[in-house]
Amino acid sequence: MKPSEEFLEQGISQQNFKRVSCTTVVSLAYQSLGVVYGDLSTSPLYVYKTAFSGKLSLHENDEEIYGVLSFIFWTFTLIALLKYVFVVMSADDNGEGGTFALYSLLCRHARLSTLPNQQATDEKLSSYATDGSADTWQSSGLKALFEKQQRFRNMLLIFVLLGTSMAIGDGVLTPTISVLSAVSGVQVKIRELHENYVVLISCVILVGLFSLQHHGTHRVAFIFAPIVTTWLLCISSIGIYNIFQWNPHIFNALSPVYMLKFFRSTGIDGWISLGGVVLSITGVETMFADLGHFSSLSIKVAFTFLVYPCLILAYMGEAAFLTKHHEDIQRSFYKAIPEAVFWPVFIVATFAAIVGSQAVISATFSIISQCCALNCFPSVKIIHTSSKIYGQIYIPEVNWMLMCLCLAVTIGLRDTNMIGHAYGLAVTTVMLVTTCLMGQVMITVWKQRIFIVVAFFLFFGSVELLYISACIYKIPEGGWIPLVLSFIFMAVMYIWNYGTMKKHDFDMENKVSMDRIVALGPSLGMVRVPGIGLVYTNLATGVPAIFGHFVTNLPAFHQVLVFVCIKSVQVPHVSENERLLISRVGLKEYGMFRCIVRYGYKDLQQENYDFENTLVSAIVQFVETEGEDESSREAGDMDIEVLHAPEHPVQNSNCNEKLKQSSYGTQVTKSGIRHPENFMLKDQSLEILKAKESGVAYIIGHSYAKAKKSSTILKKFAINVVYAFLSKNFREPEVGLNVPHASLLEVGMIYYV
Repeated sequence: MKPSEEFLEQGISQQNFKRVSCTTVVSLAYQSLGVVYGDLSTSPLYVYKTAFSGKLSLHENDEEIYGVLSFIFWTFTLIALLKYVFVVMSADDNGEGGTFALYSLLCRHARLSTLPNQQATDEKLSSYATDGSADTWQSSGLKALFEKQQRFRNMLLIFVLLGTSMAIGDGVLTPTISVLSAVSGVQVKIRELHENYVVLISCVILVGLFSLQHHGTHRVAFIFAPIVTTWLLCISSIGIYNIFQWNPHIFNALSPVYMLKFFRSTGIDGWISLGGVVLSITGVETMFADLGHFSSLSIKVAFTFLVYPCLILAYMGEAAFLTKHHEDIQRSFYKAIPEAVFWPVFIVATFAAIVGSQAVISATFSIISQCCALNCFPSVKIIHTSSKIYGQIYIPEVNWMLMCLCLAVTIGLRDTNMIGHAYGLAVTTVMLVTTCLMGQVMITVWKQRIFIVVAFFLFFGSVELLYISACIYKIPEGGWIPLVLSFIFMAVMYIWNYGTMKKHDFDMENKVSMDRIVALGPSLGMVRVPGIGLVYTNLATGVPAIFGHFVTNLPAFHQVLVFVCIKSVQVPHVSENERLLISRVGLKEYGMFRCIVRYGYKDLQQENYDFENTLVSAIVQFVETEGEDESSREAGDMDIEVLHAPEHPVQNSNCNEKLKQSSYGTQVTKSGIRHPENFMLKDQSLEILKAKESGVAYIIGHSYAKAKKSSTILKKFAINVVYAFLSKNFREPEVGLNVPHASLLEVGMIYYV
């Protein structure tokens, strides 16, 4: 395997790329073309067409064309090259990028995480490390503001959800506008082809695209980079041809003076047309979001030395063609293609549109997966489509939802200009969210001076606000689509997050004392039965209310009891040797343990993960290495919990192997757990292994949320209708945990919020 392929498949973070060879960087840069730049490279299909729609079509003279080209060049240079390549891509979170990466950095450094069950031991994770430099008065003030004001933390979360919702909206609009723009080029040669046939062909391609998602991109990914590379070379070559063929002086349009002339001659019509100009940078956010799959240097190399010059030449060549063919403005891209190479370029354009759409769809799956990890989206089925290539997933529910929305937009609008207006608003909103989060990262994480942060925000923020204002004007002409979609997605995510947090608060307030349960044992006739009971709980400390409810109604529980808490940590990845934290609940004779399973927001829980055997092996290892000194006991919430040393988490990935190699001597049995060849294991370890052979039962709480009678009508609708609907129609907890039905015990409870 090539070194670059090995890095890609293992999903190695950015820090590990620092000393790689030039060959590896170039190889990764080439591979990134098919994944990162598919969307960005297909923008020439519709930029000029959308920019010159509406009243600006009345100003089709050379000065206006020069002005639009000047705006495209400087927008591309300032936003894509200067902002993203040189600034934003430096704000990675352990090699990961995107909106959630910036939010994660803020959460760790400003301590504003909205995730429950965060503990001091989480800060000892290798990927949690924060910069130890002293705080400035600006960073201290910002941290204090978020720590003291809950409403500011909520506002920041809503702001992040807005950017996320708009990014999901891109997953609807990108395939639609890319495929429809590519297919519509056939009308240049077949003039009698009715628009309905173009829409029909586009819908067929979209259905085929989404139908193939379950196979995963790794089966065809090897052709993605060649397609995008061929496409970029084609459009840049055609651009050079058009420059020399039609207008060699088009280079003059790169002067910013033509932007001023453009506004002076077109006025409000020119301002409105900026909603089409901004489409030239659709997809730049993908450069930042895909840092986890490639190195920062490789993405920068690919953009700077190939993507940027090729796209600039393509836009210049099309503008040169338009200066001599004003009447072809609505078909300018395909009209500018020389007759001899039209059909080959048309075929490559269609494939490039499909590749660009594929990349955005895959990114949407990744965003939804992160939202689930951060309690901002209901549980969905996440399927790994590749056993080798890191991060390739497929979500069936989201896939078919995106397909239906894409078909609805394609059939309903049928016009790339209107779709472009919607697309522009979604893209600029995501960019503005990134700019605002970057400003906070520069203060809190980088400890930059305030005037640098203000200059960054004012410069880039004003440019993006200018484009957003132009897109807002187009809300009646298609711009309402991303607003509606983002409102729906935001409502779902916020209500789910709100209901989940309220459930956690209810569990915290109603957790019970283990001493109380044990004391009630004789009066309830409580007995211990053979086997291991795994009680899944949302709490990282204390005994959950569902267990008290369980023993009250069925006064018996297992010989070995393990409270299992699966939680997310505000880091992108948690290594396997830091995954499990084992502790003891109560006294040794209780035979009760707690297992905290930690995942990062980009980690994917393995549904086929052999959790039973791994957990039992980890508990045996904990018992065997447990110190005699019990000074680490801590009393709290009326129960006693002996904490395992946080700096020595259980090495769960190698538990069985370590037991096998230990001096105690073990052998593998049919149960999958290694038994001792002699009796040197501790008595409790033997009891645990024996209990495992008796069977494992899963005890899961099935909670139902209801709004209090005193709640407002809006809250009752959100909880009793929306949250209840999502809870019933999305994945149940036992499905996501891959619990065998024969071993499942559900405990029903109602909690009021």
